[in-house]
Amino acid sequence: MAQVSGAASVKANADGTISERLAAFAVGLAFDDIPAAVRERSKYLILDALGIGLAASREPFARTFVDGLTDIGEGGDCPIIGFKTRLPLRDAAIVNGAMAHGLDFDDTHMLAVVHATAAALPAALTMGYKTNASGADMLTAYIIGLEVAIRAGVAANFGFHHNGLHATGIVSHFASALIAGRLLGLDAHQVAMAQGLVGSTAQASQQFVDDGAWNKRFHPGWGAAAGITAAYLARRGFVAPKQPYEGRFGLYSTLTKDFAACDPEALAADLGARWEGVESAIKPFPTCHFTHGVADAALEIRRRHGVEAADITRIKASLPEAVIPIVVEPVAAKRRPVSDYDAKFSAQFIVAACLVRGRFGLAELAPEALVDPEILALADKVECDFYPDDDFPRVYQGAVVVSTRDGGEFVQTEAINRGAPGRALTEADIVEKFEANAALRVSASQAASIREAILNLDRASARDLGEALAV
Repeated sequence: MAQVSGAASVKANADGTISERLAAFAVGLAFDDIPAAVRERSKYLILDALGIGLAASREPFARTFVDGLTDIGEGGDCPIIGFKTRLPLRDAAIVNGAMAHGLDFDDTHMLAVVHATAAALPAALTMGYKTNASGADMLTAYIIGLEVAIRAGVAANFGFHHNGLHATGIVSHFASALIAGRLLGLDAHQVAMAQGLVGSTAQASQQFVDDGAWNKRFHPGWGAAAGITAAYLARRGFVAPKQPYEGRFGLYSTLTKDFAACDPEALAADLGARWEGVESAIKPFPTCHFTHGVADAALEIRRRHGVEAADITRIKASLPEAVIPIVVEPVAAKRRPVSDYDAKFSAQFIVAACLVRGRFGLAELAPEALVDPEILALADKVECDFYPDDDFPRVYQGAVVVSTRDGGEFVQTEAINRGAPGRALTEADIVEKFEANAALRVSASQAASIREAILNLDRASARDLGEALAV
């Protein structure tokens, strides 16, 4: 999808700290300031995320989240995606974040390398319900959070990842503080203070990649809970640092390895004139976005050439150099994923499963798929190297070469991964994905009602949407 520009009547002031400029934007932005194309695309991003959330609500981890937070013993009235259970405000935000991000099937802004909707929607959805916001107000707040989450990731220049951190779990704190501040009706000073406070809470370890742990699912919602907390404290006069981004002990100097490579000023660049959210890529596969190029390459080889797994002697998969430590190493562990989350981050397993089954969906992450002897035998034959002259992170390129017993060699290169700007999924594709995901949890009529509630959000209320999701 082409980037959308449009001059809004409210733009970030060039003066002041970064948090003050972001606060002025968040407080002053009107729904009508946002280009129609941005508003419409944002609704489809929400549609995609909530379909994923419904599918995720049937997974074992979902019940653990709900039961664990219910055990705290505090009553609540906020709905959560895919459950009849009601929870207190912050706990509901945690669960909604886990549902949106829990299957790793949600959108990614590829230059920022953050799951922008997962970073913004939990706070917008939960605070929108709590404050009885109009759908238009909720959508405006979500778009504000989306823009800031993306810019915060872009400013890091992949620095969070290089430092062993999960960028989405970090930027969600700041996006959520702005969203909650907006929906609470805070003034610009209070919203700046909320950002200063979450500068002390933002953290998200990437250690989960080593053993398939569930922490990544926890990160976006925890950021939402922190942002909501910060906004309520700021409303009461909490005094927080004024430079949480650019300060000498700020976000980029402490959480990246190379502050000089970061650009904190990118956070407030062209706010209200350039809209980054429309560039967020919706996923065709429920796996780490870095693996999508090689997944599509493997599928195309099977589709075009009918290669049988038993005839394959060698597979070479090429990926951007920067992603190798995340989805290729350690090699032995990646070839034998022990959980669905492990498999999502294994290029070797994903390429093998694509060649064996001719698809990669949620079924390929089921327990029986993880021990499928045909997939595992083929995963042992996958060798990974660097994609030459890659254009990461603008696109997540991939190439696969399959060699067969009869001397055949089949090559497929994906110069732009499907779903990325330039190969974006259409609105029809997104609706189809939503319906397939929602069908795992609700009836076709319920899914249709939820779809209509989302796509008409600007003419409804946040509470209407929240109630529709409480199934």
